Amino acid sequence: MAKQQRKTVTGRVLHDPVKDKLRPMFPLDLSKCRTVDELVRAMGDTAFTGRQIGDAADVFEAMARDKDCFVVMTLSGALTVGKMGLVFCDLIESGVVKAIVSTGALMAHGLVEATGYKHFRYNPKMDDKELFHAGYNRVYDSLEPEVNLDHVEEVMDHILTEWDAEDVACSWKIHRRIGEYLHKNAPGRGILKSAYQHNVPIFVPAFSDSELGIDFALHKIARQKEKRPLLRFDPFEDFEKFADTMLATKRMGILTVGGGVPRNWSQQFGVYAELLARRGYKKLPLKRYNYGVRICPEPVHWGGLSGSTYTEAVSWGKFVPPEEGGMFAEVFDDATVALPLIVRAVLERIGYFKRD
Repeated sequence: MAKQQRKTVTGRVLHDPVKDKLRPMFPLDLSKCRTVDELVRAMGDTAFTGRQIGDAADVFEAMARDKDCFVVMTLSGALTVGKMGLVFCDLIESGVVKAIVSTGALMAHGLVEATGYKHFRYNPKMDDKELFHAGYNRVYDSLEPEVNLDHVEEVMDHILTEWDAEDVACSWKIHRRIGEYLHKNAPGRGILKSAYQHNVPIFVPAFSDSELGIDFALHKIARQKEKRPLLRFDPFEDFEKFADTMLATKRMGILTVGGGVPRNWSQQFGVYAELLARRGYKKLPLKRYNYGVRICPEPVHWGGLSGSTYTEAVSWGKFVPPEEGGMFAEVFDDATVALPLIVRAVLERIGYFKRD
């Protein structure tokens, strides 16, 4: 007969964790980890950030395996300068990611990378004033040579010169044209090229806040001098394209790397859909993200959107709450550490990368 739990002299009732169905933890045994997937699974049975990475891989796997789930990836930070570009290519080429929302700078640096130009390690013996005069733009511990950005402007000028002034420009159209240019002219891989080849739209909500936005402004001046019709840029072309795309989905998932405008712009779709229904424009059910994986080291107490939790977003009608089936994971870590581990593990699980 099972022994009943009794109060101790201090009033505590000491439970059996097995009977309470608590999940045990295990030491990380590297001798048993032959693949990245095995390492990440084992990390999921540890604690702290290691467990967060393991849990995030499980949620991302569920998202990737759900055939009715449309996965949006949002990107901020200097991730292409940080050499994460081919990780994004793998997510596109595997078919997991169906749309991207990004900062403009990330795409500009990705264009540099895709056309064969290099970024370089920062040499701390050179101070920032010296770097400026030498034409080296510092991004934390890396350098973007100014000559790279001159090359980006040449590509943009080529694309915009051929643009029909009757065709209203927006970020997803511009990035698709850049991807097409890379498809025809660049032999290597790159996020813009892969997105074009797999019909993955790239949205940059703050397009003017980027090298490509500056190039668009410079091209406008050139057209004025040449007395050519000016190009019109309408950010609501992006908004409506994204909204129409998401309204056509059965379920939605979001992989957020960093935060900022890309994260908020993508998440506010749920608010927009709810307002369409509530204000009588369309008859719609609630459209909220069913899955979410967030990789960002920013804490909540700084007060920025990048650090806000998925629980907070539930209150805005952006995510399905966990008690209704929503699956979420948040990793408070540098994306250059956590992202490759999570992505490699999940791509192994779904068979994109074969196990050794």
